Amino acid sequence: MRPKPLDGVRVLDLTRLLPGPVATLHLADMGADVVKIEDTETGDYARATGPARGRSSVFFQLVNRNKRAIRLDLKQPQGREVLLRLAKGAEILVEGFRPGVMARLGVGYDELAAVNPRLVYCSITGYGQDGPYADRAGHDINYIGYAGVGDQIGTEEAPVVPNFQIADLLGGALTPVMGMLAALIDARSSGRGRRIDVAMTDAVFAHAILPLVGFLERGKAPGRGTGMLGGGLPCYNVYRTRDGRHLAVGALERKFWETLCDILGCPELKEKHIVYGEEARPVRERLAEIFASRAQREWADLFARADCCVSPILTMDEALANEQLRARGMSIVEDGLTQFASPVKFSEFEFSIERPAPGPGEHTDEILREAGYGDAEIEVLRKSGAI
Repeated sequence: MRPKPLDGVRVLDLTRLLPGPVATLHLADMGADVVKIEDTETGDYARATGPARGRSSVFFQLVNRNKRAIRLDLKQPQGREVLLRLAKGAEILVEGFRPGVMARLGVGYDELAAVNPRLVYCSITGYGQDGPYADRAGHDINYIGYAGVGDQIGTEEAPVVPNFQIADLLGGALTPVMGMLAALIDARSSGRGRRIDVAMTDAVFAHAILPLVGFLERGKAPGRGTGMLGGGLPCYNVYRTRDGRHLAVGALERKFWETLCDILGCPELKEKHIVYGEEARPVRERLAEIFASRAQREWADLFARADCCVSPILTMDEALANEQLRARGMSIVEDGLTQFASPVKFSEFEFSIERPAPGPGEHTDEILREAGYGDAEIEVLRKSGAI
C-alpha cells in the first residue's frame, strides 16, 4: 500500500462540536495527523452531548476518530508558547472561535504565520470575519435562514426545521476542507500559507443554485414546495405507500417518466410530465392513489427491475443494512460502535479506523515530546496548569 493521501500532513484542530471536527475527521481519515487541542476545563462540548458511552458521548466518538488529543490553556503564556511551538511543525491550523478570539489570546494568524510562514490557517464561523453580523451567535437553523435556504425547506404552508445540518456540514465541514487542501497545495509550491475565512452562511448561500435561478428568471425564488426540485412536480416527489412508508420518485427525464407511467398503468399521464400548480394537482393525486395501493416493499421490488428513478425512503437502520451501501463499505464497526466510513475512495488506499476518538489530553506528553519538550519541561507545564 502507498502512503495515505495526506500522510505527513500535521493539522492542529482547535474546533468543537460538529462543523470543524467533521472537517478534520475527513482530513484524519485521509491520513493527516490531526492533533485535537482542547482547553484544560470543559474541552470539546461534544464529549458530554447525548447519551454517553464510557469516556465520551457517541457523538464525540463518531466525529473524532483517527485523531490525537492534547489539552492546553491558551490563557496562560506557557500554553500559548506550546501552541506556537506546535505550529512550527504543522501545515494546517483550524479554529472555530468567534472573530478576534485567537488574536486576543496572542495566537492569531499574524503570530502563527510569524513562526511558520507556510501555515494554512482556517477560521470557521457562522458569518465570517467581517460584516455587520460577524460577532453574532448562531446555529445551523440561523445560517440557512439568512442564506434564503430555510425558506425553501418545507411545505407551502410553512418552513420546517431540517434534521440534517446543512450549514454545519456543507458550510462548516466540506467547504473548509476544500479551502484547506487548495491552500496546502499552494503553500507547498509557493512556501507561503494563507488565511482562510469560511462563513457557514456564505457557503450555504453560494450553493442555493436553483432558488437563484428562479429569482433571475422570474424575479423571485420558487415558493416553498412548488419548485422543480422542491415538491412542485409530480414526477419529482414523495408518495405514501399502503403501509405508511414512502417512495422517492425522481422521474425528471421524459424517458423515465414514460416508463413510470407504463409501469403504473396510466399512459394517459405521459403528456403531463413537467406540470406545475393546478395542472399538477390531479397528476399528483393520481400517482398518490396508485402508490397507496401497495406496500413500500412491493413497490421497491417492482422498481428495482425498472429504470425510472423510483426508490424506497429508508430508515437509518435500513440504510445501514442496504446492499449498495454495504457493498461500498460505507459502515464499519469498531470498538463496538457502528461508524460511517470515508465517502472518498482512492486507488491503493483502504480506509481504516486506526485509533478511536481520544480521551481528554490523551496524547499530551507524546505530542509535546515530538515538539522537543523534555520530561522535566512537561512536568513544569503540568504543574502550572498550562496543560
